Amino acid sequence: MKRSWWIRFTLLIVVTLISISMIIPTALDFKEDSSFPVKSKITLGLDLQGGLYMILGIDFNKVYEDEVKGYANKIAYILNDNGIKATAGTLRKDDITDPQYSVVIEDASQVDRAEEEVKKFFPSILRLTQEQGSTLFYGLTKVQKTTIEEQALTKSIEVIRNRIDEFGVTEPEIVSQGSNRIVIQLPGVKDIERAKELIGKTAKLEFKMVNDDIALPTMSSWLSKAKESGIEYKKGIRFSDYLKTLNTYLVSEKLLPQGFEMAFQKTVSKATNEITDMIPYVVEDNSKLTGDMLQDARVQIDQQKNEPYVSLEFKAQGAKIFENLTAKNVGRRMAVILDGNVYSAPSIRERIGGGRAQISLGAGGFNRMMKEARDLALVLRAGALPVQLDFEEQRTVGPSLGHDSIVKARYASIIGAIVVFLFILIYYKISGFIAILTLLLNVTLVVAALVAFEATLTLPGIAGIALTIGMAVDANIVIYERIREEVRRGLSYYKAVETGFAHAFWTIIDANITTALAGLCLLNFGTGPIRGFAVTLLIGIAATIYCSYFVSKLLFEFYLTKTEGQDLSI
Repeated sequence: MKRSWWIRFTLLIVVTLISISMIIPTALDFKEDSSFPVKSKITLGLDLQGGLYMILGIDFNKVYEDEVKGYANKIAYILNDNGIKATAGTLRKDDITDPQYSVVIEDASQVDRAEEEVKKFFPSILRLTQEQGSTLFYGLTKVQKTTIEEQALTKSIEVIRNRIDEFGVTEPEIVSQGSNRIVIQLPGVKDIERAKELIGKTAKLEFKMVNDDIALPTMSSWLSKAKESGIEYKKGIRFSDYLKTLNTYLVSEKLLPQGFEMAFQKTVSKATNEITDMIPYVVEDNSKLTGDMLQDARVQIDQQKNEPYVSLEFKAQGAKIFENLTAKNVGRRMAVILDGNVYSAPSIRERIGGGRAQISLGAGGFNRMMKEARDLALVLRAGALPVQLDFEEQRTVGPSLGHDSIVKARYASIIGAIVVFLFILIYYKISGFIAILTLLLNVTLVVAALVAFEATLTLPGIAGIALTIGMAVDANIVIYERIREEVRRGLSYYKAVETGFAHAFWTIIDANITTALAGLCLLNFGTGPIRGFAVTLLIGIAATIYCSYFVSKLLFEFYLTKTEGQDLSI
């Protein structure tokens, strides 16, 4: 055998062994505390292991009320700050889709000036709907309503995802449906009432001072000691539980200063939803300022530096607390913490009064900083202004249904495989046996890839695997028929196999590329089970090309070498 053959054969053995080791925990149903080096198992979707399916609706009328009320308070604050005495009045709901809030001007002679100030501060947000003496009625503009509707879904999904991550659900599916609904699938959830209660909560926002006297190497050494004691964050563990255990350990070891605790700034991959990095901070354990006192958070542009930043506005009580807090801690950093995750830790340069503050972003390009600013403003607003979510639909999928589906799929797969294998063996003889080996390897690679990518297997995913097998058989048939044509033309077996594989290659590539393009569209635009089907289909296409062409060619070369090119059973 040539050296290139041995290299390809060695690669095949390595790939096969790795794939088999990946699926052993699932096949033998190993427990998490098993000594086997591979711990990951296939994650079953809602339709296979049961769980909770919910549709939540957003009451935009309630959102409009909260928004216009908040702006009325802001108007009163701004006018008073500019020497115009004003108070927020009452809510008027003649039209529930267009709530309006009144602002009462104490001095009727300043009404015109008040209107100009409101236009100056809220040009595209508020509109004057009516003027009754010294009382002004304001409602939201159509542009602002559209902005609210677009942001409400995103804000709600952000809050819900934070809550579900704390619930410890693996592979949750949280997607928007239309403009006012959110679909949530929680595989494996049995405590339905607790899940509903948890989803209904809002994010907890806190402002805590950072202890900069403790260097990063010191904190890293603490984490190393904790890891040696068995305290380490791993997938499947609630981050809040890990944080609580870690801080308890650090306090018991007298490593943390009194009155402080450890928090982390997590970096989460958008593609896999996995935590990729955690930056430690030592912060005060008691928050003097929370999200309950935050009125608003928006992205603004620094005109001098041409850089985006996040503008914060506090309620009256929060403004006083924030002013006192910043006055006492000039030069220190203040951590903005949402659900235990540090989103930002800016330095306080001076005392900040007036109920307004800003969070500057780190270095980087304008687009990156703008995205970071929008994300930060989003989570801050999600904590400060939660929307009204209504549970419109709820379905509990029992595990017995999923079990029946798995059993039926198993029987269907076995029967289908037997029929296909018998046909291939009878029709293609020894070459058919080679095809069977490549098909078995194909399925092994697909299942191993699902484990490696931590993808969720659903019923449509099983259909994707079945389609993969059909495509793999088709690829083998294309190759074998080309080889038969070359043999009938009188070519030697060596040359017939070489020519057959060469001519069939681009046919196989073309067929699989067109299918892959359809799969990419399903993956990009689909949701839930459709994405599950697309994932298995794309993985199957890659496995099919490798097994049907490269592995099959490798085995044919071995077969012809053993027969010295004198026999070809096809």
